[in-house]
Amino acid sequence: MVDRDDSQSADSQSRRSQGKRGGYGGGGSADGSRGRDGSSGQGGGRGSSRGSSASGGGARGNQKKAPERNARDLALEAMLRVENGAFSHVLMPSMLRTSTLAPIDRAQVTNLVYSTLRGRGRVDYLLSKVLDRPLDAIEQPVVAGLRLGVQELLNGVAPHAAVGETVESIGRRRPMAKGFANGVLRSVSRLGPEWPWPEGDSDAAVAIRTSHPEWLVARLRADLGHDLAAKVLDANDTVPGVTLRLNPRFSTLDELIGDLEDSGVTVERGRLMPNALVVSGTGDPRTLPAVSEGRATPQDEASQAVAAAIGAQPGERIFDICSAPGGKTTAIAEAMGDSGFILAGDRYAGRVRLVMDGAERLGLVSIHTFVGDARDVPIAPASFDRVLLDAPCSGLGVLRRRAEARWRISPDDPEVLGKLQQEMLLEASRLVKPGGLLAYSVCTLSSDETIGVDKWAQSALPRFEAQPIPASPWIAHGRGALLTPDAAGTDGMYLLLLKAPE
Repeated sequence: MVDRDDSQSADSQSRRSQGKRGGYGGGGSADGSRGRDGSSGQGGGRGSSRGSSASGGGARGNQKKAPERNARDLALEAMLRVENGAFSHVLMPSMLRTSTLAPIDRAQVTNLVYSTLRGRGRVDYLLSKVLDRPLDAIEQPVVAGLRLGVQELLNGVAPHAAVGETVESIGRRRPMAKGFANGVLRSVSRLGPEWPWPEGDSDAAVAIRTSHPEWLVARLRADLGHDLAAKVLDANDTVPGVTLRLNPRFSTLDELIGDLEDSGVTVERGRLMPNALVVSGTGDPRTLPAVSEGRATPQDEASQAVAAAIGAQPGERIFDICSAPGGKTTAIAEAMGDSGFILAGDRYAGRVRLVMDGAERLGLVSIHTFVGDARDVPIAPASFDRVLLDAPCSGLGVLRRRAEARWRISPDDPEVLGKLQQEMLLEASRLVKPGGLLAYSVCTLSSDETIGVDKWAQSALPRFEAQPIPASPWIAHGRGALLTPDAAGTDGMYLLLLKAPE
């Protein structure tokens, strides 16, 4: 489609403000000078919680090849769907499986979408330097496209490609916005490559440099201390690896490594768990023959560590109360040699189905299901040797993996969820046999959901005795243990082990 405004200069279009949502005048400065009075960054997109410099791509002397045009269209579609409530870690594999993109373009789209979602705080800060209106006064497709374009500049894509191709992608959805988008992106490009990130150690400055909500920076600093919070904030800006868990019933670790390497996959041994392999060059790991044939399961090492820590023995009765999607459940079953009885619960039947799909893929027959509310389980007291409550939580330990999550979490969520977790833990305690084990885990780092729940348990469950915590890199946190994402490149996790009274 030929845009009827193509003949007009980008800068002249960028100055014609219409003053309403969907109007595309104004926004980009004509000379790109706005925002240059900020502090100097070192070249690129990723900021640091520790200082004013920014690291990463962006220097024009080392520019990357831009994704192909149809790849940008897919990225824009993904951004819009996430903006309207989709979860990127579920959406992206689904979209890519049905696309006709070459593997290299799929990888570029994945990186672009995830880096844009994670880096939205930095992106929006740069946009605010050149826009004369708030982003919520601009149509969603245009905002999504602008964010992608700015992130490409931060990723080191050549400005002419990042701007030109992004403008064309926006134009295929909103032709009248092409000139506006062109002016805005060109103005942003002139701010770099030494991007004007704010200096100082205030919550607001750190929030922009590390691309987190300001309230979350303040919360992590209060809960973890400034030094550990700084490490966590930086870790949240990294790309998570893909980790596989060996199924020892079907293969040995050496056999699995050989099979993966023969398939062109790069393999490293895990840092925490003996049966963990960190792999790259896989695309969607579920498409690997080793996974589809049941010899391996994608599962982060922190999650594997929780499953191992409960110490399940062959023949025991185990209840994994909030089990979906089933990684810990199936890991426990494998550790027990698929003997005994494992009950996998969840509130929703569809999520329980995910657990059983995994059990069937792995050839496990000891897993059974329960659908219901974890706060009111219609099962007799003292029915299980070990009960695992991997409770719903704010997910502050998996922000690098759930790219958009940091922008969806509310400041009130940790406190609200902490109270829900207490109710669930009280019900779970009822189901443990005398002398049995009650395990509480959450993939979050907030005090309300970790040591806050532990303090509540000391009062509500005074006869339950805390058990030894896992070794380093886990760190003591109350009576439990905390694993932060910077420590070993895993998800963040909290674990509390309690022994029921005899």
